[in-house]
Amino acid sequence: MNSFARSVLCVFLLLFTLPAWAQSSVLVGTVIDASSRKSLPDVIVTASSPNLQGTQTAATDAQGNYRIPQLPPGDYTLTFEKEGFKPYTRSAIQLRLNRTTRINVELLPTSMGEVVEIVGAPPTIDVGSTTMGVNVDQEFIKRIAVARPGGKGGASRSYESLAELAPGAQHDTLGVSINGPPASILPSLTAGRPAPSKPPSAPQLVLSVVEPSEPAATPAPVSPFHMYFQGYGVNPTVNTEEERFSTFSVDTDSASYTLTRAYLERGSLPDERAVRVEEFVNTFDYGYTPKGAEPFSVQVEGFPSPVRKGYHVVHIGVKAREVSRPQRKPSNLVFVIDVSGSMNLESRLGLVKRSLHLLVNELDERDLVSIVVYGSSARTVLEPTSAVHKHILHAIIDGLHSEGSTNAQAGLELGYSLAASRLLKGGINRVILCSDGVANTGITDADSIWARIREHAAKGITLSTIGFGMGNYNDVLMERLSHIGEGHYAYVDRIEEAQRLFVRDLTGTLQVVAKDVKLQLEFNPKAVSHYRLLGYENRMLTQEQFADDRVDAGEVGSGHAVTALYEVKLTEPSASFGTLRIRYKAPEGGSSKLIEKPLPYAVLRPAYGRAAPPTRLSYVAAAFAEKLRGSYWVRPLTYDALSSLWEEIGQPLKNRADVAELGALIQKARALDHREDRFEAFAPVSTMDFDRVPTLP
Repeated sequence: MNSFARSVLCVFLLLFTLPAWAQSSVLVGTVIDASSRKSLPDVIVTASSPNLQGTQTAATDAQGNYRIPQLPPGDYTLTFEKEGFKPYTRSAIQLRLNRTTRINVELLPTSMGEVVEIVGAPPTIDVGSTTMGVNVDQEFIKRIAVARPGGKGGASRSYESLAELAPGAQHDTLGVSINGPPASILPSLTAGRPAPSKPPSAPQLVLSVVEPSEPAATPAPVSPFHMYFQGYGVNPTVNTEEERFSTFSVDTDSASYTLTRAYLERGSLPDERAVRVEEFVNTFDYGYTPKGAEPFSVQVEGFPSPVRKGYHVVHIGVKAREVSRPQRKPSNLVFVIDVSGSMNLESRLGLVKRSLHLLVNELDERDLVSIVVYGSSARTVLEPTSAVHKHILHAIIDGLHSEGSTNAQAGLELGYSLAASRLLKGGINRVILCSDGVANTGITDADSIWARIREHAAKGITLSTIGFGMGNYNDVLMERLSHIGEGHYAYVDRIEEAQRLFVRDLTGTLQVVAKDVKLQLEFNPKAVSHYRLLGYENRMLTQEQFADDRVDAGEVGSGHAVTALYEVKLTEPSASFGTLRIRYKAPEGGSSKLIEKPLPYAVLRPAYGRAAPPTRLSYVAAAFAEKLRGSYWVRPLTYDALSSLWEEIGQPLKNRADVAELGALIQKARALDHREDRFEAFAPVSTMDFDRVPTLP
């Protein structure tokens, strides 16, 4: 074979062995309502192909636009789904290398006939983006994945969407329900938008497993041991030449860590979908020091990754200003308490009552307390009452007892009504839902309940959710409610956790000091070639959404801290390897403000052991979460190595109660984790590529 032929053959082989990120094609389009000619938000768009491992999913934004990047070339089938509209499937779509193909569609209500395809513009050159999924609208839940029985961790799963899959690109096609008996597979549960005027049927939140490949003629019974979680994939590694901006909404929730602790202390690994890295990291106090009257202080430090060759870990801590207890605003608190049959346990309703007793003891003459209970129906058991009458509050709490089924909607609506009746202008107006998250009667229109919660939040009445109970617990619903209600989501597994929430961190739990808080890192492509954000998969935003004040984001309470960790691959030295931007609004709203901080090389330490102990702690928490959720990126990290990293946190921090507990949980997980490496058969750890995940052969 001559040299020219060999060269041609090498080029040919190279093209067909390039990783998926280098062979990217993009699907884009717009979906509109054929009857009203208006754009359709929250349409679920699913792309499938023999060349694609699993499926890729996106949802249309407020303008009806969707984008699915990072698709290998080949023949594709697109499916468009939305409640109240006839599903549409288009096949034989050919994607060419590094090109964008537009497929525009009109959907008709189910009563009006077929969909109409709009012929799209000719494909245009587009190199795509390895951010993979940042354009997915976060105001929806496509399908709520339910834990399947079996396996050491309480669930057996199909291949996890590889680390390169976008958030939400799961194979678990499962129904979820807020009410009603189990039903067949739902195409989607759209959220955050007004419902169609004449929906064909109310969304049924089915709390049972429905396998996508089988008809559901006979509904499966609900197991009392099921836990309901939604997986959001694992963030990819991004090339800064393709996308140098990383943007996300803050998250100060801690429920995932507490749920994991409850699993491990009961002798079981958590469902991988229950593990959210950012909630592990944000559970711990890193001792950030506020600076004067500034709304946020920022602390940054980095060190070479102990696990990922060629990368540094960058720890970014953002601390909100603190409000002292005497300066805390007066509050109007309405507790909406689930007293249905599923709560009739000491670890559920009993723990709720003990937690509320702790909280009442911390309140004073500035505070009003109301209590609503719901079982089959909702009723007020305590009208708005000053917290100075503690004997009345304690007596009412002691008298709570279990009754009926679970009408969550009735409880929330009555709670909001009470909160609105005594609205404190300029004060704290908060509905606090205490429940196991299981709702099986009452809510007949999911879109409407989300819309009403948003309306109340816009008027200053926020919603926090506090979860209780193991088994038949709905993490998905509790997290979703708190996000829409602009509040906080926590899980209480024991009285010490209630002490932390309602006593130690009371002011931060109640008083918001900044709303719609977004973080953005702009990496310097000359200094950083690749990066990956650890966690925040369900909080990702686009670059454009950062400056868009119409886009909701997370709230931060008094003294709360937000910590994010990145893995970055450095290239040539530079004065700054990036810029951190924080955008936030005042608690009462208005236009957002911007804080901007350079990230100097000087914050990078030469070794893990040279970083400050709190920085090391944050990495151990993140690495533990990554390992529990089976992340590709920590495959070389053994439990022995993780324990050594915990040991190197150093004194006296290692002896702090919560840090010592973290070490104990690592040991419990080590004894329970007998999972096989799902990647080893086709990508051995010994040959692991630290810049990208492999594609399946």
